[in-house]
Amino acid sequence: MQIQKAIDNLDRLITDVEDARLQLSEHHIVKIIGISKYSQSEDVATLYKAGQRAFGENKVQDLKQKMSDLEELPLEWHFVGRLQKNKINNLIDLKPTLMQSLDSLELANELNKKLEAKNKKMNCLLQINSAKEDSKAGVMPEVAIETYKKIIQSCPNIKLKGVMSIGAHVNDEQLIKQSFEITKTIFDELQEYGAKYCSMGMSNDFKLAIKCGSNMIRVGSSLFK
Repeated sequence: MQIQKAIDNLDRLITDVEDARLQLSEHHIVKIIGISKYSQSEDVATLYKAGQRAFGENKVQDLKQKMSDLEELPLEWHFVGRLQKNKINNLIDLKPTLMQSLDSLELANELNKKLEAKNKKMNCLLQINSAKEDSKAGVMPEVAIETYKKIIQSCPNIKLKGVMSIGAHVNDEQLIKQSFEITKTIFDELQEYGAKYCSMGMSNDFKLAIKCGSNMIRVGSSLFK
């Protein structure tokens, strides 16, 4: 990716984010995570030069590779994919800034156990399946608050920082909006338990997500195309 292309992509994205953010409130701040899963380390480095600092990967192996390739850059790395139990130790060793896809109490217990063994802590978001789609991971919205509290109580090495969800995979904007609103309602209730981030919105729906209250978006193609 050419540096000018990266600057143009980032500028366009920031303009769109600003537009959506201001429709909600001028005080609303949105953090952009560049999802680099289909891109090369060089592309991440180019976007870094353009001004982007936070990136996310959905495979532990790819995260390890890019972190190693780009270790001289002060990047913030997020893990956003399904975490297989046999990869937990590998992820802990990589020390991501935020693990966004903690999708069950069972995974939380397993992760906490291994964090304890290594005397480490990890910042995580609870993933909520707000659209109730079989293809998506995450806890069901009805039990999300209860699950969040259980993780706080029983997993001291996990620092919950909020929630994450993926918008409904449909063409009907009303249904996508509804799935975002469900997540935002849960997030609002969890703020008294330390929830800071409501991560929702990807390249095709981040504007809608921001208008529904998202303060963290995960965009790949908008930045890397």
